[in-house]
Amino acid sequence: MAKELKDLTKRSEDYSKWYNELVIKADLAEQSPVRGCMVIKPYGYAIWEKMQQTLDSMFKATGVQNAYFPLLIPKSYLCREAEHVEGFAKECAIVTHYRLKNDPNGSGVIVDPEAKLEEEYVIRPTSETIIWGTYKNWIHSYRDLPLLINQWANVMRWEMRTRMFLRTAEFLWQEGHCAHETEEESEARTVEMINIYADFAQNYMAMPVIKGVKSENERFAGAVNTYTIEAMMQDGKALQAGTSHNLGQNFAKAFDVTFMNKENKPEYVWANSWGVSTRLMGALIMTHSDDNGLVLPPKLAPIQVVIVPIYKTREQLDEISEKIRPIIAEMKKKGISVKYDDADNRRPGFKFADYELKGIPVRLAIGSRDLENGTVEIMRRDTLEKETVALEGIVERIERELEDIQKSLFERALKLRESNTIKIDSYDEFKEKIEKGGFFLAHWDGTTETEEKIKEETKATIRCIPLEGEEEEGVCMVTGKPSKRRVIIARAY
Repeated sequence: MAKELKDLTKRSEDYSKWYNELVIKADLAEQSPVRGCMVIKPYGYAIWEKMQQTLDSMFKATGVQNAYFPLLIPKSYLCREAEHVEGFAKECAIVTHYRLKNDPNGSGVIVDPEAKLEEEYVIRPTSETIIWGTYKNWIHSYRDLPLLINQWANVMRWEMRTRMFLRTAEFLWQEGHCAHETEEESEARTVEMINIYADFAQNYMAMPVIKGVKSENERFAGAVNTYTIEAMMQDGKALQAGTSHNLGQNFAKAFDVTFMNKENKPEYVWANSWGVSTRLMGALIMTHSDDNGLVLPPKLAPIQVVIVPIYKTREQLDEISEKIRPIIAEMKKKGISVKYDDADNRRPGFKFADYELKGIPVRLAIGSRDLENGTVEIMRRDTLEKETVALEGIVERIERELEDIQKSLFERALKLRESNTIKIDSYDEFKEKIEKGGFFLAHWDGTTETEEKIKEETKATIRCIPLEGEEEEGVCMVTGKPSKRRVIIARAY
């Protein structure tokens, strides 16, 4: 394990390589035999489960129910909303046949040419089309509204350049799809969901985010408006961590989803969709982790505390275990997830390095001498600081430490973002400074032409038009045309 840590590339040397190595070494995921897809390992999936469980309860608190829709979408469905199909056409994987047969030449199996489907199926890149095709059968009257549905699922987008968690051909996510009686209700739900995502990011992931609206060029295919939360990673790049889309009546019209309103007249429903994915795992890693491995905020750590006994004889281990047992029970009673690692096949130093690599927030080490002195060594993963403290009252101390780690990680990430957010008015200066990363608050004339020019010349994009902050008259840094407020421009994952 010491060698593994030594071999972990430093962030300052190659941030991308550091990230890729850390995902593997921390036992989060690994490459699969399927191009662009990954295997999420138990430890990585345990973090995703905590995210999933937390978000699921937050959704349900607003009246959302879970359902499940088919993986395969008839190709004709995808064609009904022109802008939507155009946005996803290049990423779609297609099912064309339904049967294999033995190769007459004895080389395994081949596709049976007689088993061609009358209509091909698209493996869902997102589920708007299949869901709105279904909602047509569920919605008849204003009494059926609002319809608040979410599904936890996998989707596939045929990405050419992939990176585990951040951009894979297949990934896990949730997608909410709501139908409303009025435009105002739908817009309110759209905003409510982006606020929930921001709440989760900041209070559970300890990741500060900026809420904003996407430019027309960057909004979801088929949406009237897209809200986003944007986070800054340690290398100064932006990461879109969650989106919520006001779909207007576009999908309702494409799939003829109408309801009889209170005046007994037919009307198209108003729609929104919203989602986050396993990309949040990548965000979590890149927001907090260091050259020693993962750093996890306590609220999402599968194991919040690990206890490592230091002993030479079985008798010493038994004495330590006897003392620790009621402390473990007290921690569990308080909802603290704890692991007591008394395995005798790994030395304490190996265990320390392993748990440091995996980002366990708090580590306790206790030996025979500690028992005599009534003490225990405590170490925080975020600071790597060690301290010998009294064993009495250790559970209360751990509670305070976990709370402080959660808070400190957020404050550290916020400080990094604030120190790397720059107001800029000169396009030449922007082109020079964007090479070092960061968020740039700049005036933009609102045109797609200018947006495309920035992207082509600097590889940076308009991440969002911030929801918070006042309007500020100015001129576009590229064209000199009038602008009413600054937008956030950055390079992104």
